[in-house]
Amino acid sequence: MSDNNGRKKVIEISHVTKVYKLGDEVDVHALRGVSLDIYQGEFIAIMGASGSGKSTFMNILGCLDKPTKGNYMLDGIDVGSLSRDKLAEIRNKKLGFVFQGFNLLSRTSAIENTELPLFYCSISQKRRKEKALDALKRVGLGERINHYPNQLSGGQQQRVAIARSLVNDPTIILADEPTGNLDSRTSVEVMGIFQELNNQGITIVLVTHEPDIADFTKRHVIFKDGKIKSD
Repeated sequence: MSDNNGRKKVIEISHVTKVYKLGDEVDVHALRGVSLDIYQGEFIAIMGASGSGKSTFMNILGCLDKPTKGNYMLDGIDVGSLSRDKLAEIRNKKLGFVFQGFNLLSRTSAIENTELPLFYCSISQKRRKEKALDALKRVGLGERINHYPNQLSGGQQQRVAIARSLVNDPTIILADEPTGNLDSRTSVEVMGIFQELNNQGITIVLVTHEPDIADFTKRHVIFKDGKIKSD
């Protein structure tokens, strides 16, 4: 499916609900019939107060959780019907993840951290290195490829994490509070990198509770009480 501008629909969420059971009696409705389409090349901020449903929504987008009801199509694939192994495969092929806490391996160099998602693909060691180096150059860290996380600033560590999210040429990058551990100047630099990648055509969905960070994106989707309040 595509829109009037010919853009491809990369995510199609239809009437998704998510109910968690707490004990025998209590049902917690984290999402209540959410529908959302995301097109190739969009840069979206997902916002909302704590408990609004945005984290549950991102877990479903990231194939880390399944909806209780409703449909999720990722790049034309109905992910709701997939086995755990197939979900892991889709996650690795189609999605790149960036987290607030960087999630780098401390005894591993920048280039080795960036290579990690490629270990699940059948490509040669030489090709892995080439792809990781290319990704690090895209985020401005071509000179720091052999540095370890403790030799890098917070902003540089997040750049390594962004490079790692890029290395598999994903359909979409999911970023969860990617500036949460950074000072404001470094946050601006990191958001500039996301903008640059988006200008190159990469679709990015970013969770933030900070309006000034959301201002770097092109579309704001605000959650409240498990529903989309505004888009």
